[in-house]
Amino acid sequence: MGLFGGLFGGSKSGEGDNSSNIPWISLTSIDQLKDIKEASNSKPQLIFKHSTTCGISRMVLNMFKSSYSLEEGQMDLYFLDLLAHRDVSNGVASEFGVTHQSPQLLIIKNGEVVVHDSHGAISEINIHQYV
Repeated sequence: MGLFGGLFGGSKSGEGDNSSNIPWISLTSIDQLKDIKEASNSKPQLIFKHSTTCGISRMVLNMFKSSYSLEEGQMDLYFLDLLAHRDVSNGVASEFGVTHQSPQLLIIKNGEVVVHDSHGAISEINIHQYV
Protein backbone atom coordinates (compact mmCIF):
# COMPACT_ATOMS: atom_id res chain seq x y z
CA MET A 1 0.00 0.00 0.00
CA GLY A 2 2.92 2.36 0.68
CA LEU A 3 1.09 4.79 2.94
CA PHE A 4 2.68 4.90 6.35
CA GLY A 5 6.44 4.27 6.41
CA GLY A 6 8.55 6.81 8.28
CA LEU A 7 5.59 8.66 9.70
CA PHE A 8 6.62 8.32 13.30
CA GLY A 9 10.36 8.75 12.98
CA GLY A 10 12.41 11.75 13.94
CA SER A 11 12.54 13.99 16.94
CA LYS A 12 9.20 15.74 16.51
CA SER A 13 7.25 12.75 17.76
CA GLY A 14 9.89 11.32 20.03
CA GLU A 15 9.38 7.98 18.32
CA GLY A 16 11.30 5.94 15.79
CA ASP A 17 14.62 6.68 14.16
CA ASN A 18 15.99 9.87 12.63
CA SER A 19 15.61 8.71 9.01
CA SER A 20 12.06 10.00 8.72
CA ASN A 21 11.16 12.38 5.93
CA ILE A 22 7.75 13.08 7.46
CA PRO A 23 6.78 16.67 8.26
CA TRP A 24 5.43 15.60 11.66
CA ILE A 25 3.68 18.12 13.92
CA SER A 26 3.40 17.32 17.62
CA LEU A 27 -0.15 17.70 18.92
CA THR A 28 0.33 18.93 22.47
CA SER A 29 -2.42 21.49 23.09
CA ILE A 30 -6.19 21.58 22.92
CA ASP A 31 -5.84 25.00 21.29
CA GLN A 32 -4.32 23.30 18.22
CA LEU A 33 -7.63 21.56 17.50
CA LYS A 34 -9.22 24.83 16.35
CA ASP A 35 -6.27 25.38 13.99
CA ILE A 36 -6.55 21.81 12.67
CA LYS A 37 -10.26 22.23 12.02
CA GLU A 38 -9.68 25.55 10.22
CA ALA A 39 -6.72 24.24 8.17
CA SER A 40 -8.83 21.25 7.08
CA ASN A 41 -10.79 23.63 4.84
CA SER A 42 -7.76 23.98 2.57
CA LYS A 43 -5.94 20.66 3.05
CA PRO A 44 -6.65 17.37 4.84
CA GLN A 45 -5.41 17.02 8.41
CA LEU A 46 -4.35 13.69 9.88
CA ILE A 47 -4.19 12.94 13.60
CA PHE A 48 -2.50 9.79 14.86
CA LYS A 49 -3.03 9.00 18.54
CA HIS A 50 -0.35 6.72 19.98
CA SER A 51 0.27 5.15 23.37
CA THR A 52 4.01 4.88 23.95
CA THR A 53 3.56 1.94 26.36
CA CYS A 54 1.16 -0.18 24.30
CA GLY A 55 2.53 -3.04 22.21
CA ILE A 56 -0.37 -2.90 19.75
CA SER A 57 0.14 0.83 19.30
CA ARG A 58 3.85 0.21 18.65
CA MET A 59 3.03 -2.49 16.08
CA VAL A 60 0.62 -0.16 14.23
CA LEU A 61 3.20 2.63 14.38
CA ASN A 62 5.74 0.36 12.72
CA MET A 63 3.23 -0.63 10.02
CA PHE A 64 2.59 3.06 9.42
CA LYS A 65 6.32 3.74 9.11
CA SER A 66 6.93 0.91 6.69
CA SER A 67 4.36 1.95 4.11
CA TYR A 68 4.05 5.76 4.22
CA SER A 69 4.28 7.44 0.80
CA LEU A 70 2.55 10.83 0.79
CA GLU A 71 4.38 13.68 -0.86
CA GLU A 72 5.32 16.63 1.31
CA GLY A 73 2.50 19.15 1.67
CA GLN A 74 -0.36 16.84 0.71
CA MET A 75 -1.63 16.58 4.28
CA ASP A 76 -0.70 18.02 7.68
CA LEU A 77 0.30 15.14 9.95
CA TYR A 78 -0.21 15.41 13.71
CA PHE A 79 1.18 12.98 16.28
CA LEU A 80 -0.47 12.79 19.69
CA ASP A 81 1.37 11.06 22.54
CA LEU A 82 -1.59 9.93 24.64
CA LEU A 83 0.34 9.43 27.84
CA ALA A 84 1.79 12.92 27.77
CA HIS A 85 -1.39 14.64 26.54
CA ARG A 86 -4.51 12.75 27.62
CA ASP A 87 -6.40 16.06 27.87
CA VAL A 88 -5.73 16.67 24.18
CA SER A 89 -6.99 13.18 23.32
CA ASN A 90 -10.18 13.92 25.23
CA GLY A 91 -10.40 17.22 23.33
CA VAL A 92 -10.09 15.39 20.00
CA ALA A 93 -12.92 13.07 21.01
CA SER A 94 -15.10 16.01 22.03
CA GLU A 95 -14.27 18.34 19.13
CA PHE A 96 -14.63 15.74 16.39
CA GLY A 97 -17.25 13.42 17.92
CA VAL A 98 -15.08 10.31 17.82
CA THR A 99 -14.78 7.97 20.79
CA HIS A 100 -11.23 7.76 22.14
CA GLN A 101 -9.23 4.68 21.19
CA SER A 102 -5.54 3.88 21.02
CA PRO A 103 -3.94 3.73 18.61
CA GLN A 104 -6.28 5.77 16.47
CA LEU A 105 -6.08 7.63 13.15
CA LEU A 106 -8.42 10.41 12.08
CA ILE A 107 -8.52 12.37 8.83
CA ILE A 108 -10.29 15.73 8.94
CA LYS A 109 -11.54 17.62 5.86
CA ASN A 110 -13.73 20.73 5.86
CA GLY A 111 -13.95 20.64 9.64
CA GLU A 112 -15.31 17.07 9.80
CA VAL A 113 -13.80 13.64 10.38
CA VAL A 114 -14.09 11.86 7.03
CA VAL A 115 -12.52 8.61 8.23
CA HIS A 116 -11.23 7.19 11.47
CA ASP A 117 -10.23 3.80 12.75
CA SER A 118 -8.15 2.16 15.42
CA HIS A 119 -5.77 -0.69 16.08
CA GLY A 120 -4.87 -2.87 13.06
CA ALA A 121 -7.72 -1.43 10.99
CA ILE A 122 -5.64 1.75 10.62
CA SER A 123 -3.56 -0.02 7.97
CA GLU A 124 -6.71 -0.48 5.88
CA ILE A 125 -7.22 3.28 5.49
CA ASN A 126 -6.04 4.48 2.10
CA ILE A 127 -5.02 8.00 3.05
CA HIS A 128 -4.30 8.86 -0.60
CA GLN A 129 -8.03 8.92 -1.35
CA TYR A 130 -8.45 11.83 1.09
CA VAL A 131 -5.78 14.08 -0.43
